[in-house]
Amino acid sequence: MTILPLNPAENASPEALRAFLAQCRDAAVRDGRPKLVSISLAVEALDPLAVLESIFEPGEPHFYAERPGIESAVAGAEVAVAHEANGPGRFAAAQRFVDDTLADTIAVGDVSAPFGGPHFFASFAFCEQTEPGESFPAAQVFVPRWQVARAGPTTTAVANLWVAADANLGALAERVWRAHGKFRRFEFASAGTGGPTPSGFTTREEGDYRAAVARAVARIDAGEFTKIVLARAQHLAAAQALHPLRMLNGLRQRFPDCYSFSLANGRGQSFIGASPERLVRVSKGALETEALAGSTRRGQGASEDAALAAALLRSEKDRREQREVLDDIVARLAPLGLDLEYPAQPQLRRLANVQHLHTPVRAALPEKVRLLDVLAALHPTPAVGGSPRAAALARIRELEGFPRGLYAGALGWLNARGGGEFFVGIRSALIEGATARVYAGAGIVAGSTPEKEFAETELKFKAILDALLA
Repeated sequence: MTILPLNPAENASPEALRAFLAQCRDAAVRDGRPKLVSISLAVEALDPLAVLESIFEPGEPHFYAERPGIESAVAGAEVAVAHEANGPGRFAAAQRFVDDTLADTIAVGDVSAPFGGPHFFASFAFCEQTEPGESFPAAQVFVPRWQVARAGPTTTAVANLWVAADANLGALAERVWRAHGKFRRFEFASAGTGGPTPSGFTTREEGDYRAAVARAVARIDAGEFTKIVLARAQHLAAAQALHPLRMLNGLRQRFPDCYSFSLANGRGQSFIGASPERLVRVSKGALETEALAGSTRRGQGASEDAALAAALLRSEKDRREQREVLDDIVARLAPLGLDLEYPAQPQLRRLANVQHLHTPVRAALPEKVRLLDVLAALHPTPAVGGSPRAAALARIRELEGFPRGLYAGALGWLNARGGGEFFVGIRSALIEGATARVYAGAGIVAGSTPEKEFAETELKFKAILDALLA
């Protein structure tokens, strides 16, 4: 990426902007390749979700991710440049696209600010191949035309333009100039009254979950695998169209310690959720991941909550499940030459509705290892797939009876400095028009019972539905 020492906030005018874009077009002509032009500006404090909701168009792709508890949020809308891939090489293909795009990127402005410069928003479905009719491809990466992000007290707006040799400079300059003025003094549109109440929904379950769990336990007892994660899908139909971003607002308010997210495909479908599980984060050469498995409900009061937590920490079944996830992470990252650090005993991760066994894992990232290399090694983890991975993955589609799509997939972003963050697409729903398909899953191991696993997924369904319909 070429970073030019220009400050677009100084001597800002349509004429100066057009002259700069003319230089970028000349570079595209000279090199025989289009250029991604990225312009970053520090702006007044904004709520990225409110910005995205104000400019929301069902016919335009978008990406949103937030961790409310640490005041970090990023939103991107429309597409400057994009790539899709399928098959076992999808992570490597995505990395080549990122590298090739950055090689022809010209960036100016507050590029070094938090969330400054071009960002690549990406999603990888649970399976490396998707089925006909699914809403999202097996892998997609895109750079948005518009991005706004908050990191603590800093808000950064970014405009990304695809400038080819025959680019219409007048149209490009006008588009950026309008956006510059809008983000300097953003006026939010009225959000309306929100979606329907719970009584406005009809619900239909897909498949027989208890029977699926019983079949899975029989296969575990037969030695086919030691763990498999099985999900349920509930189809909800409302009397009126659902607004995915307004429903997402309920999720982020209820789950401030989770990743609130929304990914729209531009064809009227949005995948939203509040995920408790980080898959991988890279910042300044440091890698963070985690093993998250084994769960119980929250108590009605402090004493019951503490008793449930103590029982979880003593549970042989849950500790075994958690250890399998941790051991798998260690084994899969070993070929990358990472020196992993993690506590000897699992910790508790308490959320609004459940508490999990949790082991944080950290390492320095070697220079030749990229974030997507780590992601390719980890996804899908036993926390959402099973163990041994190949044996469990081979049975999930058969036992569940529906394609997962992005459920339990990997969603996140990468920046131009090699950093980024990906989380697991669980506690989630696919929104389309007046319908929603809501997902919840549980890990099945030796000793699992259909009733207990059904109850665990009911707890997870209730939490997401209460938030979505708030």
